[in-house]
Amino acid sequence: MTSPTDKDSAKTAAAPSNFLRHVIENDLAQGAYSGRKWGGSPGDAAHHAQGMPDPAKVRMRFPPEPNGYLHIGHAKSIWLNFELAKEYGGVCHLRFDDTNPEKEEQEYVDSIRDAVKWLDYETYLADRPSAPGTLQPHEYFASDYFDFMYRAAEYLIGAGLAYVDEQSAEEIRANRGDFNTPGTDSPFRSRSVEENLARFRAMRDGLLPDGAAILRAKIDMASPNINMRDPALYRIRRATHHNTGDKWCIYPMYTFAHPIEDALEQITHSICTLEFEDQRPFYDWLLDRLAEGGLIASPHPRQYEFARLNVTHVLTSKRKLRQLVEEKHVDGWDDPRMPTLAGLRRRGYTPEALRLFCERSGTTKSGGWIDYASLEAALRDTLDPIAPRAMAVLDPVKLVITNWGELMGSDEVLDDCSAPVHPHHPEMGKREFKLGREVWIERTDYEEVQPKGFFRLFPGNKVRLKYGHVIECTGGTKDASGKLIEVQATLVPDTKSGTPGADAIKVKGNITWVAAADAVQAEVRLYERLFAAANPGSGELMDELNKASLEACTAYVEPSLAKAEPGVGIQFERHGYFVRDAKTGADGKPVFNRAAGMRDSWGK
Repeated sequence: MTSPTDKDSAKTAAAPSNFLRHVIENDLAQGAYSGRKWGGSPGDAAHHAQGMPDPAKVRMRFPPEPNGYLHIGHAKSIWLNFELAKEYGGVCHLRFDDTNPEKEEQEYVDSIRDAVKWLDYETYLADRPSAPGTLQPHEYFASDYFDFMYRAAEYLIGAGLAYVDEQSAEEIRANRGDFNTPGTDSPFRSRSVEENLARFRAMRDGLLPDGAAILRAKIDMASPNINMRDPALYRIRRATHHNTGDKWCIYPMYTFAHPIEDALEQITHSICTLEFEDQRPFYDWLLDRLAEGGLIASPHPRQYEFARLNVTHVLTSKRKLRQLVEEKHVDGWDDPRMPTLAGLRRRGYTPEALRLFCERSGTTKSGGWIDYASLEAALRDTLDPIAPRAMAVLDPVKLVITNWGELMGSDEVLDDCSAPVHPHHPEMGKREFKLGREVWIERTDYEEVQPKGFFRLFPGNKVRLKYGHVIECTGGTKDASGKLIEVQATLVPDTKSGTPGADAIKVKGNITWVAAADAVQAEVRLYERLFAAANPGSGELMDELNKASLEACTAYVEPSLAKAEPGVGIQFERHGYFVRDAKTGADGKPVFNRAAGMRDSWGK
């Protein structure tokens, strides 16, 4: 099957303005970064800026930590950073914030690369300075800057702005105070510069055990912002790093590393979610101090916060998602029920649908919840104009046309039928299939006694086999337990779709079907929301899971689906949007995943 080439077929209005666009437009109008220069003494880090395209440009970054697979919340951050850079003619960096070697793995680095590429933002990644033999083009790692971060830490010590604290973790926590009580100075806070440098170098050289000491900024233990009460800058961690190996046994804290990375890469607008708002004063404090020492360029980046994406029935805690994977409640990070980008992709979601969903969800400073139905609606709105159609029977029962041989000359004769690949795109062609004496229909299309408003099969009623003939139901057969095992009908002559007599008999019902002669048997996985709770995460994880999040059935699909390609969304007529699974079905029996129904039916 072929489909239209326009990736963003869903028609959307011009991108609405938001506070971040206002900030960027104001900065561009004022030339906020056009005069960016290094301080009085460039220092060892100036070379990091060499080769950076036009420091006056808008320069964004997407900085994931490679300690798990990206989820739908990250999609919002990816979309926001890359789209803003694209919109204003700037660049966006993909940067791995790999400062915690105990939880980071190469698998996660690779999965993040793949997710950004899949979302179609690879072409907007910025070129990086030439560094032969180190990194792939367009990528940055926090670990690239470990040498500079260490020198920046020694600069802060030398300036009397940092000290080595050898209190226990419990003592540090107790002396930090709380929102009502100011903190208490560490007994190590008054150490001399020389002693602090010696102890910090001892940390670096592996002379102190893990947890024995940390490097802290010297700011204000009475600050009303607890994050400014001498925050930690470095800790001792003997762990092999995926990028630097065993070179280091001390690692910078994320809150220390992140602003430095932004500054060295000449980021203009550092966009974070609201939980980092209280960290902004330290972000500015650190960059102001390093700029005063001439270690980074000025003006330095500014941090802006927006409300994170919260979707009902979705959990985005990496720790809890990892628990689901490790305890095998799901089939890996890419299980189609998972809110990871790998899972959404395998389920049948498209980059276009996720970008549309992110745009519709808005960019504000206030939080809130987006209904899961809005995510499915974005998928339907992007797939409906382009998705090939096909018939599939998910709960099959056999229909026998008892007068087939009489009308056709033999029970073995098959009738050629066809239907458009897409009803509104004739250029996509037609799909061909057969009609014979026996066909598969949905079990729910037959009732022994007609319910009110039911116009499908019941004794004496006529319906059309979609794209085929009109038939008249004569009855059904049930087994000893009362289960329907067969439906019988007769074919009404001269009523084939597309022929002159097709409309001679008016019927109220059309049913989908697949001929037994050329049907393809398939496994169809009917996925639902992983969590039954609308706002999961507050209770016991296992209690919040939706026990009916996956139902697998043996189905029959029309022959065109035998060659369906993984990743191509298909509308199963009547049932919704499906995609062939990319990992299973190699034995010749295809597997299809339901991405979304034809409409939201969760409440039912």
